[in-house]
Amino acid sequence: MAVWALGLNHTTAPLDLRGRFAFAVDQLPSTLERLRNNLATHTQHQPEAAILSTCNRTEIYCAADRPAAEGTLDWLAQAGGVSSHDLRSHTYFLEEGHVARHAFRVASGLDSMVLGEAQILGQLKDAVRAADEAGALGSTLNQLFQRSFSIAKEVRTATEIGSHSISMAAACVRLASQLFEDLSQIRVLFVGAGEMVELVATHFVAKNPKSMAIANRSLDRGEKLAAQFGAEVMRLAELPDRLHEFDAVISCTASTLPLIGLGAVERALKRRRNRPIFMVDLAVPRDIEPEVKSLDDVYLYTVDDLASVVQTGQAQRQAAVAEAEVIIDAGVQSFMHWMVQRGTVPLIQQLNAQVNIWREAELSRAKKMLAKGESPEQVLEALSRGLTQKMLHGAMAELHAADPEHMAQASHAVQRMFLRKER
Repeated sequence: MAVWALGLNHTTAPLDLRGRFAFAVDQLPSTLERLRNNLATHTQHQPEAAILSTCNRTEIYCAADRPAAEGTLDWLAQAGGVSSHDLRSHTYFLEEGHVARHAFRVASGLDSMVLGEAQILGQLKDAVRAADEAGALGSTLNQLFQRSFSIAKEVRTATEIGSHSISMAAACVRLASQLFEDLSQIRVLFVGAGEMVELVATHFVAKNPKSMAIANRSLDRGEKLAAQFGAEVMRLAELPDRLHEFDAVISCTASTLPLIGLGAVERALKRRRNRPIFMVDLAVPRDIEPEVKSLDDVYLYTVDDLASVVQTGQAQRQAAVAEAEVIIDAGVQSFMHWMVQRGTVPLIQQLNAQVNIWREAELSRAKKMLAKGESPEQVLEALSRGLTQKMLHGAMAELHAADPEHMAQASHAVQRMFLRKER
C-alpha cells in the first residue's frame, strides 16, 4: 500500500493562489468523490483520500496500491483553474514516512504560521471526520490520522510548544492597539460567525470596546455569537450603509467572492471624515478587495501580513520544537513498522490457507487409514511425516533449483526459517 500527500501552504504559495484551493467543509463529500473517481484511473482500486483546507494550507492525503503524483497534481490544478505547470512550483509532494512526519508535524502545530497553535488540530479532525462520513477513509489513512491526533496530544502535554505562542486572534488585538490609543473607545465589527471570528472576538472583548457588532449571512448563528459577547447582530446586506460606524473591521467568512469592496470603503471614509479604519481580512479567499489597502487612512492586514507579529516568542519555543521532533520521530518509525507489517498480511493469510489445505488432506488420509484398521501408531507416524514433507517441500525445491549465484541467499533464508534457535 502506498501513501502520499500533495499540498501547498503559506510558505510555498501566496494568499491569492491559496484562495483558489479553499474547500469548505460542506463541499468535501462531493469534492472527495470527484478526486477519488479521477485518481481511480491511475490505480487498480479507488484510493483512500482526505482533504485538509484552511486559510494557510490545502493538502490532499491519499493511499492506494501505488502513488499517483501527477494525477493528484492535475486534479488539484483543474479544481483551482490553473495549469499543472504553474501549480507545481508552489506545491510539495510527499511519500511514505515523509507523509507521516508531515501529518504529525501539522497536527502538532509545528508546520503552522503560528508555531505551536492548537487550532489546526481541530481543523484536521474536521477534515478527517468529513472524509470518514464521505466513505473516503480506509484503514491506512485512518491509522495515519489517529496516530497524528495521539502524537499531537503527546507533544502538547510533554513539551511547552504552545506556551509562548501568539495566535492570529491575539495578533489582531496587538495591531489594533498600535493604531488606537485606547481600545475601549473603538467600535468593532466582525464579519462572519465562525470559529476564527469567535476567537478574535474573545480577545477584543477583554479590552472592553465601546461596542461590538456581528454581521453574518445566517442571523441565527450571528445572534448566538452576539449574545455570547453582548454584541449587536446585523445582516451582511447592511454592510455598505453601516461600514462608516466602525473603527475596526475583522472579517473571516467562507465566501468565494469579496464582501467588502473598494467603493464601499471609500464611501465609509468620506462619512468618517477620514478617521482611520483598522481592517483585518482573515479569509481565504479574501473577504476584502486587496485594492482597499491602497486607500489613505485604511490599515488593512491579511493572514500573511500577520506572520511577523505571530512569530514573537519564536526563540523561546525552539527547545520545545526539538523535544517535539523526538516524539514525532518515534511516531514515524512506529507507523512505518505498522505499514510493513500490514504489507505481510496477504502473505500470512495465504500461508495459513495453504497449511489448512495440507492439514485437512493429511487428516482425511489418517481417518481412512484408521477406518481400514491400521494401528494408531502407524497413522500418527504417517500423519506427522506427511505434514513435515509438505512443509519442507518448498524449501527443498528452492535449494535444489538455486544456481550457484543464489545458493548462499537461499541457504541463509532456509536456515532463518527452519533452523532458528529458540532464545
